[in-house]
Amino acid sequence: MSRKAIGRFMLNKLGWKIITPPSEPEKSVICVAPHTSNYDFFIGKFYYWAIERKARFLMKKEWFFFPLGIILKAMGGIPINRQKNKDSQNKGSTVATMQQYFAKPGPRHIAITPEGTRSANDRWKTGFLRIAIGANVPVQLAVMDYKKKEVGVFEVYQPTGDINKDLNYICSKYNADQAYNPNKFAQNKPR
Repeated sequence: MSRKAIGRFMLNKLGWKIITPPSEPEKSVICVAPHTSNYDFFIGKFYYWAIERKARFLMKKEWFFFPLGIILKAMGGIPINRQKNKDSQNKGSTVATMQQYFAKPGPRHIAITPEGTRSANDRWKTGFLRIAIGANVPVQLAVMDYKKKEVGVFEVYQPTGDINKDLNYICSKYNADQAYNPNKFAQNKPR
């Protein structure tokens, strides 16, 4: 059975509808929200298999222990050391590394959850936008809407370069009702 068939079968079995995505740019950052459950990972993977697209994803390095780390890397996972990024001298190292990744030739797509965690959070992190702006790539907006049971990329957005304006626009496309755990959704307030 192909990945496409597995993805479609699993989404159908779980009661999910696929949002038909717009045409895919050659390179992009994929903004995946809301992110309040571990189920999000599996729903997202099944979706990408079902539409026959490939994307890598950022995940905290703590998940990359043996043998799970081997599986996650094979699926496109890129470990991120969040503690290192909090240090003042290493601030932005993930953003710089991802911008270098996009500078290489060929199709490149990175899925990022701007909430940064499944725990309750009051703000989205802006790294996904900083990566897109620095690499001059669009942001694909993807949703896992647990209320409607719909999953997919619904818009391709080209950032303006104004982080606050871009973040406010993107945040306006998501709401807590879509989340698996609505009380954990990061309700960004305009900056």
